[in-house]
Amino acid sequence: MGKRIVIALGGNALGKNLEEQMHAVKTTASAIADLIEDGHEVVIAHGNGPQVGMIQNAFAAYHKQQAKSDIMPLSMCVAMSQGYIGYDLQNMIGEELDRRGLGIHCATVLTQVAVDPADPAFQHPTKPIGAFMTEEEAKNAPMDGSRGWRQVVASPRPKEIVEIATVRALMNAKHAVIAAGGGGIPVVDRDGALVGARAVIDKDNASSLLASTFGADYLVILTAVEKVAINWGKENQEWLADLTVDQAKEYIAEEQFAKGSMLPKVEAAIRFAESGEGRNALITLLEKAR
Repeated sequence: MGKRIVIALGGNALGKNLEEQMHAVKTTASAIADLIEDGHEVVIAHGNGPQVGMIQNAFAAYHKQQAKSDIMPLSMCVAMSQGYIGYDLQNMIGEELDRRGLGIHCATVLTQVAVDPADPAFQHPTKPIGAFMTEEEAKNAPMDGSRGWRQVVASPRPKEIVEIATVRALMNAKHAVIAAGGGGIPVVDRDGALVGARAVIDKDNASSLLASTFGADYLVILTAVEKVAINWGKENQEWLADLTVDQAKEYIAEEQFAKGSMLPKVEAAIRFAESGEGRNALITLLEKAR
């Protein structure tokens, strides 16, 4: 019997330029089509770290040439990245599904993800974005000066997938769906209106929320290694084929997982596994997810 699967595809896995992205997406499309051909329902989420940075840099460069031009809000940059990454993904996946004669379509949903404006993350921005600046340019915004001056923004916890009903409707219509790209477009509710927030949402956290809200059986987080490991990079490094929630929490307490890489993936996997009975998460390479 087919399963409902949410696949979280890392932004770095999509390449650093359009040529690399096209090649990576073609490989991804084949693996996703394999799952669909096996009878599974698939929702694809993706990161956008390199891509949203390129968009921001392009607007910043244009603003330097045309001072009267707008500085594009970060939420709109995320929406743009969702659009052009989704465009490539849905076309490649759609072509692969058509080639196999499955009669299943693929669609991208520009997805807003609501965050809490009172989230403490807004008081402690940590995510560097955009191009490096001079110290003079950096004076009017929160900055990370560790390797030069860059803006930093908040990374609040996602609370709600705004377009979840649309995702469900497309799945019920036998579509493969691309949603919550780049962690979703971060929005806050102001008097009943959704307003873009100057923030970025962790892709794995958003994918976990998407999977639990959607009622998925599996959350697959694709990364650069085959498995999660403890004692990473040491002589006694150990790959973990199976891991319970309790074991994962123990390893987190021991600080076994790096904060900037594996830790958010393991935490996202835990939240999904705890969201309902029989839910499992897999952290692996694309090739091992087939």
